[in-house]
Amino acid sequence: MQESGFNIELVIIGGSAGSLPVILGMLKDLDEPIKFAIVIVLHRKASGLNILPTLLQQFSVIKVTEIDDKAEIENNNIYLAPADFHLLFDDKQTMSLDRSEKLNYSRPSIDVSFSSAGEIFSKNLLAILLSGANSDGVEGLKHIERMGGQIWIQDPETAEVNYMPKMAMEIIKYDEIITPENLSIKLNKL
Repeated sequence: MQESGFNIELVIIGGSAGSLPVILGMLKDLDEPIKFAIVIVLHRKASGLNILPTLLQQFSVIKVTEIDDKAEIENNNIYLAPADFHLLFDDKQTMSLDRSEKLNYSRPSIDVSFSSAGEIFSKNLLAILLSGANSDGVEGLKHIERMGGQIWIQDPETAEVNYMPKMAMEIIKYDEIITPENLSIKLNKL
């Protein structure tokens, strides 16, 4: 956060089962403009019908875009990792997509995206881990912790599926515990 010497350039949010309602609530209450980009990495099935970007946009005054390969990162934008691709950061301006093997049964893998973002943005990164049923995200958070980034974890008591945040809290030194009610409030203060 600004007041503790952090200059957040990117917020990356990882979530799985039970995280969509938290994200929709956050989008609804985010103030515009935001001084950074937000990247959302959700476990989702690859299917022909892709309504998630449209759904997210209905809740957000900030532009929501599903990421294409070599997409540019711009502040005051929200980006969604597409189904069936890992999301990587080439540098502070560009993201790329990868079809390598699933990690933790997932593609996109939160670990892959968190680790890549941590490598590029280091202490200027805020990573947020939400509700989910496996440990995807924990290894990525370890990397972000080593790189000096900020880590927020959803309070497991408020998570629809508490396994993912509970695992992270047991292993990771985190900066904030967030709830669905205070996530957008805390982001608006950045």
